Amino acid sequence: MSDYSITRIYRGRQLAARQATWTRYYLRWTAVADFCCACAGAFAAVDLRFGKHVTGGYLALSLALPLCWLVALWLCGGYDVRFVGTGSDEFRRVLNAGVGLTATTAICSYATNIELSRGYLVIALPSVTLFDLITRFAMRKRLHKRRAAGECMLSVVAVGHARAVANLITELRREKYHGLYVVAACVAGYPARSEIVGVPVCGGLNDVMTTVHRFAANTVAVLTCPEMDGVTLRSLAWELEKTGTDLCLSPALLDVAGPRTTVRPTAGLTLLHVDHPQIGGMRQFVKDLFDRCAAAAALIMLAPLFAGLALAIWLSDRGPALFTQVRIGKDGQVFRIYKFRTMVVDAEQRRAQLLARNDLDGILFKLRDDPRVTALGARLRRWSFDELPQLINVVLGDMSLVGPRPALPEEAAKYAEHVRRRLVVKPGLTGLWQVNGRSNLSWDESVRLDLRYVENWSFALDLQILWKTISVLLRGSGAY
Repeated sequence: MSDYSITRIYRGRQLAARQATWTRYYLRWTAVADFCCACAGAFAAVDLRFGKHVTGGYLALSLALPLCWLVALWLCGGYDVRFVGTGSDEFRRVLNAGVGLTATTAICSYATNIELSRGYLVIALPSVTLFDLITRFAMRKRLHKRRAAGECMLSVVAVGHARAVANLITELRREKYHGLYVVAACVAGYPARSEIVGVPVCGGLNDVMTTVHRFAANTVAVLTCPEMDGVTLRSLAWELEKTGTDLCLSPALLDVAGPRTTVRPTAGLTLLHVDHPQIGGMRQFVKDLFDRCAAAAALIMLAPLFAGLALAIWLSDRGPALFTQVRIGKDGQVFRIYKFRTMVVDAEQRRAQLLARNDLDGILFKLRDDPRVTALGARLRRWSFDELPQLINVVLGDMSLVGPRPALPEEAAKYAEHVRRRLVVKPGLTGLWQVNGRSNLSWDESVRLDLRYVENWSFALDLQILWKTISVLLRGSGAY
């Protein structure tokens, strides 16, 4: 065995040994934070409702509320390690705990004829829930920073075909905040290769348990693989149960989020029912109304900034401040996009001379050091100020605040059939591509993110992307 393989095994075992420690540590401090949030909410309610005239009964209730809050969170799954660090389930469970504790308090008060101050309850329980959501969000951000540094990770053995394993490894390396680190792979057919994307291949589908013991892995991820039929998976699950190792299954359907899927037992089979994406009707009307109102309000508030930027661009070279270009919108409709000009006036005429220097693969054309970009334009691009006039397109209904990247006609003409799926919704001022790397993404990664947005659109997802866009713009990463 090579020194490299030995190092990989040692690192995998280190990760597994630390996993149990950091999860207990994290959940312990989460419970302490929950308790403190409940204390803050309870005594804030006492102070605001009663001031110095509080009775002993409400003091006792305020002392009991933190313990009741911890119990409510535990009953609602707020301390389930599966939801630590990723997804919205953790926050949804905190909200469920808040609603459940409120309902329980009201029912107990009614059943026992105890007169509780509505003012106290209206302040205490929503405050506790809000404080807890903010605290858990802050703790999650800190956890993401640690995971970006390679800490607090779960070791994973990937099982499946080589291509699927390679895609999983690449995705988890790019999005480390998920907390999963592939330490080994078991590949169907056991090809004559020692590693996949830097991860050692330790055998075929019959060597999964041996690999799990060898690396002391925390999780086994079984990717789409016809050879892993129901009987084989059941046997594997039984074996993993003995060691307490988690088992994750990846369906063949890509980028479809949990809310669209439902597990339905039918005739002794476990079927995964997939709902159609909701991209029309009343939900689309609400999205359009929100986009236009928000964009109109932003245009009014940013009017002085628009005037200042337009003047600065004009003074830099006496050229026009705005740049317009034809783009492809929803259902292939053509519209004219508005942006602050960041290049020299004859940039479009010089584009053909630079095509051979394209820094991106696939259809997109992008240069990291584009000679056409002006000094002021480079600053505008870093902070995405050049994109602000697209708010006009949002008000006109050509674009949304959130959506796929608006494509050029020559780009759309080269789309494969599956890529044209991104045209069923309006392009966006920002999107998943904006908050997951921007211009640093490859063409395939950009397409996958756009399709993921189309397949899983929701108003909550839009709000989440808008929130993340702020932090991306402040960092200025991936913009050129």
